[in-house]
Amino acid sequence: MHRRRSIFIWFFVFLGVAAGAFGYMRSQNSKRASTLRYDTVKVDTGRIVAKVTATGTVSALVTVQVGSQVSGRIQYLYVDFNAPVKKGQLIAKIDPQLFEAATEQARANLGAAQGNLTKAKAQAVDADRQYRRSRALVERQLIAQAEVDTAQTNAEVAIAQVEAAKGSVAQAQAALHQAQINLAYTDIVSPTNGVVISRNVDVGQTVAASLQAPILFLIAEDLAKMQVDSSVAEADVGKLRANMPATFTVDAYPGERFTGTVRQIRNAPQAVQNVVTYDAVIDVDNSALKLKPGMTANITFIYAEKDDTLRVPNSALRFRPPPELLAQIGHRQERPVRDNVTPSDFSDHRTVWVVRGETPEAISLTTGISDGTITEIVTGDLHEGDRLITDVSGGAANARTTPPMGMGSGMGGGGLRRVF
Repeated sequence: MHRRRSIFIWFFVFLGVAAGAFGYMRSQNSKRASTLRYDTVKVDTGRIVAKVTATGTVSALVTVQVGSQVSGRIQYLYVDFNAPVKKGQLIAKIDPQLFEAATEQARANLGAAQGNLTKAKAQAVDADRQYRRSRALVERQLIAQAEVDTAQTNAEVAIAQVEAAKGSVAQAQAALHQAQINLAYTDIVSPTNGVVISRNVDVGQTVAASLQAPILFLIAEDLAKMQVDSSVAEADVGKLRANMPATFTVDAYPGERFTGTVRQIRNAPQAVQNVVTYDAVIDVDNSALKLKPGMTANITFIYAEKDDTLRVPNSALRFRPPPELLAQIGHRQERPVRDNVTPSDFSDHRTVWVVRGETPEAISLTTGISDGTITEIVTGDLHEGDRLITDVSGGAANARTTPPMGMGSGMGGGGLRRVF
């Protein structure tokens, strides 16, 4: 009996100690929750410029590759890098000796064919004379009819030989013409007015044009007018349009900003390692001749801008409240901006936490354009000067490294919850 009474006494003592410890822990948690500190930023008004950035390559508007139609050894070079050229100007010459010899042979073959034609015509005249004489003799019954038939056949054969000789002459003329054209192709001339930006051969080098015309020179038509071919990500290409302004910089002139105009946005996709981009072509005035073909351009497209608009730092839009803050305000629900909102009314719906008095408050708002750091506020219960929470410290927030399950999305690590 005494032992049972001792067990009951110790049981009630244990309950009392547990209740005291529970109350002490609740009071300590409440005290820590009440000591949360907030990092805030202010809502202000100002200018926002929404832009798209991309990289590209500077190139001439028209670039012509000058090749060779015939194979041979380079005998002369008349131009070098950066040399200005005119249309039809002789810029290189291939050794013409083999082609001159082929032309002479073709000319000789033409002469022989013409001689054969003359001989065939003479034979045809003689065969026709023999046929007429045979026909007169057969009428006087001096020769047999078989001899007349043979003479007629010989005359017709002679006429056919004349036609064949004419064909041989035509073939020889065509061969001579081809040889003359090949000889003319030993002169490499510029197809356009421009500047030589690349020379790929030297004197004495042999070029072979059997399968593909070798590229001897690269000529830019007009370096005073350039273009930039930019690679725009598929997520941003919908923000661009023709005739919109663009600015860019090049490494050669880091302190100078060049301007241009979007000429076209090409529909052909360019996929590199499953990354799809599109070519936005920008026309650029290069009257000062500072830009050179092949330079890398860092381009900025401004697709929207606003002045004196209410704006908020993006760090406040990324903030997500820790459990301690939700417990302190009693899990208050966020207030909607307004009723009957359709998805097309605004560009985005977000939530921020504003400090008004002692207790933070969740505010729903809609955002507009953004420059990547600051975002426009289209509508919402915010005013210039309001302080928005970007981070929470103090209390139990610093002790937690992993948010409880179901307490919203974000990155772990303390009281700051961010989503990207």
